[in-house]
Amino acid sequence: MLDLRIQQHFIDSADLQYQAAEPLVKPVEAGVHALLACVTSGGKVLVAGWGGTAAAAPYFASLFVGGFERERPELAALALTSEGSVLPDDQVLARQVRALGHMGDVLMVLTSTGEEAVLQQAVRSAHERDMTVIALTGKGGGALAKLLRETDVHACVPHDRAARIREVQQLVLHCLCDGVDAQLLGEQELSE
Repeated sequence: MLDLRIQQHFIDSADLQYQAAEPLVKPVEAGVHALLACVTSGGKVLVAGWGGTAAAAPYFASLFVGGFERERPELAALALTSEGSVLPDDQVLARQVRALGHMGDVLMVLTSTGEEAVLQQAVRSAHERDMTVIALTGKGGGALAKLLRETDVHACVPHDRAARIREVQQLVLHCLCDGVDAQLLGEQELSE
């Protein structure tokens, strides 16, 4: 019985990735262009998640700085964190955005719901700094999606289950890194 449950996780994840490919292609492509515009003009990418998506922020930042699947010069990215903070929860990321973000930088936020006040405050702070926001969400994007501007990028995973959303978001992060590398270094065959 357990083996069928485990298999169902793999099947559900694969089905969602297949279904999400078409609606996410254009937003991910727009995200690549936003990241390229940022780093080629000397900007940096600030990455933030909350709760279950928080671990994806340092993961993306490390890939963006160190390279995805091939050698390239370092690109500026920094994961925002709430560890050790004495600030009120809903301002901890916003203060970091205000301290570190500048016009032309990008704030990438990761959330499965879009309802976290702390991420909404970070988006508001990014807009105050004339930064572009790339929002990776699920469940329609929630209140955070309503804050996004026309110049921002919204890649919303078409699903309601947090685990499935995070699985697709991880793939989106890989696509963003690969897309930036392909634009900077030229196309390379995708290997198996």
